[in-house]
Amino acid sequence: MHVGVQRKQEVVEQVAGDAPSATWTFDVATKVGPDGAIDFAGPFVHGKRGERFLYLSWGDGSGDAFTMFRRAKLMFGDIPPELVAPDAALTATVTLTDKRGGPLCARVRPPAIAWRAG
Repeated sequence: MHVGVQRKQEVVEQVAGDAPSATWTFDVATKVGPDGAIDFAGPFVHGKRGERFLYLSWGDGSGDAFTMFRRAKLMFGDIPPELVAPDAALTATVTLTDKRGGPLCARVRPPAIAWRAG
């Protein structure tokens, strides 16, 4: 079992599910919309305006043999507003296992995720 970040339809930077930790680094573009709200864009960003998110995808195998069976959504709307700014660097710390010890899935909410600047 592996987990990776989803770029468009492809799951990249896959890490073994039993690894002690996993780190993914990638850019997400920000822009100010006509309503003054910051919007997010880029190949790692999914969802429609106002509901954007990142996917962490779980699957059997790795590389080209990866077969996804579960995904976790990291919602941009859950980022504390004071951290959201154009050109800001953000870090999310995510607990990757659920209460039963299985792969975390669905919408990830605090305390399973914590956003911070830097």
